[in-house]
Amino acid sequence: RAAATQRAGRAGREAPGYVYRCWSAATHERLPARAEPEIATADLTGFALELAAWGRPDGVGLALPDAPPAAAMTVARDTLHTLGAVDVDGRITARGRAIAAAGAHPRLARALLDGAGRVGADRAAEVVALLAEESAAGPGDDLVAGWRRLRTGVDAGATARWRTEVRRLRAALPAGRTVSVGRGGSGGLSDDLAAGLLVGLAYPERLARVRRPGGSAYLMTGGTAAELAVGSGLAGADWLAVAVADRTPGAPSARIRRASPVDEATAREAAGPLLRTSREVGWSDGDVVAREVTRLGAIELVQRRLDRPDRAEVAAALLTGLRQEGLGLLPWTPAARALRERLAFLRHHLGAPWPDVSDEALLDAAPTWLGPELAAARRRADLARADVTSALRRLLPWAQAARLDELAPERIEVPSGSRIRVDYTDPTAPVLAVKLQETFGWSVAPRVGDGRVPVLLHLLSPAGRPVAVTADLPSFWRTGYPQVRSELRGRYPRHPWPEDPGTATPTRRATPRRR
Repeated sequence: RAAATQRAGRAGREAPGYVYRCWSAATHERLPARAEPEIATADLTGFALELAAWGRPDGVGLALPDAPPAAAMTVARDTLHTLGAVDVDGRITARGRAIAAAGAHPRLARALLDGAGRVGADRAAEVVALLAEESAAGPGDDLVAGWRRLRTGVDAGATARWRTEVRRLRAALPAGRTVSVGRGGSGGLSDDLAAGLLVGLAYPERLARVRRPGGSAYLMTGGTAAELAVGSGLAGADWLAVAVADRTPGAPSARIRRASPVDEATAREAAGPLLRTSREVGWSDGDVVAREVTRLGAIELVQRRLDRPDRAEVAAALLTGLRQEGLGLLPWTPAARALRERLAFLRHHLGAPWPDVSDEALLDAAPTWLGPELAAARRRADLARADVTSALRRLLPWAQAARLDELAPERIEVPSGSRIRVDYTDPTAPVLAVKLQETFGWSVAPRVGDGRVPVLLHLLSPAGRPVAVTADLPSFWRTGYPQVRSELRGRYPRHPWPEDPGTATPTRRATPRRR
């Protein structure tokens, strides 16, 4: 808004009139009152180096119109420390003074100083001059093509300005680094590789490898995705040293504006401090992956399988897999499910110290109750062979383990002598499904949970179909049984249907057929 007001004032000094703004009043009111100061948005690496050279690495005491943002200054100091320009306390080093004396951005000065001995002073100065004013190279994203245009003088004015900067940079090189090694360069580097090496020395985090052979999508060592423009002549290069890239907010990747093709060896040389080899054991694609990986920043270069990974790391990876994919990785046999349901029943009715066996609680406590299985396993398939029933019992304190079968019996003996399994699927109401004839003489339904919880009886016909559900046997014998008897005794004549089930003999067998 301040700029719009200033423009109106400029017009008003010429003559009376009107100002027409090509946006709405609402849009005008949403504009920032004034532009942000440059120090809030600029790259502060050069500024931070100047402060260090003055002996004020933190800038305290300087009467600046606006203080530099703390985060931006931290990034700048970290960059300078990486370049060797400042020490851990932010004080300038001898190398930092050489970088400052070059009169270029610290990154470019670093490329000039370190690259001159590798590619020759002339070529180092030429490429760094081009990077300092990359628009001089003309259109296109091929940095080396732009370099060649300047050499041949296609644009005389641009070439003259570029050569002036080249001479200045070459003169800034320390005496020991000004020996030219010719166009072939030290080590026989081509122009492409020489330019790529210098760009990589300046911007190691922008070295990029193609994602798919022949494609235009790249991944930079700094972890940023990048893309070449459609029709770029650089498409398909395995590696690029990216000099200029920009990213629109919200865009999935940065657009590469200027780059030079390089090979992996040059990329490794330029970004040596980013080269790391590490042993990795983790959970990936549904199983444990154990490997040794060499990376250049975010780019994976080489990997090989580890034959003997650390046991603790494997256990941690399996634990991660359990937490990501759930307890379904374990073999939940009927016995394991039944035990878990019994424990859930006791937790619901009696509380602690009976263990919580919900998914969340079991996953949180997995290192305890599943520890031996995790320590012995090497891959997902080993977990699928674990004895979950035995593992769950580790959750029980000794006193509770001794009373488990008393408080939540796995089976209950009915009047016929059969021992029927109790279904604890619903922890609020355990169920006993039993044939009606086996309960004759049973006056009261059984109770579990230290006598607190009645068992819900599912009384079955001789064919095993439910005919009644009750936890109140006396009431059923009085009111429900007569109706069931009248409906079923004709259908199942070989089974007893006494008028008084309370005194009848329970049985699990039918009357034999007469011959």
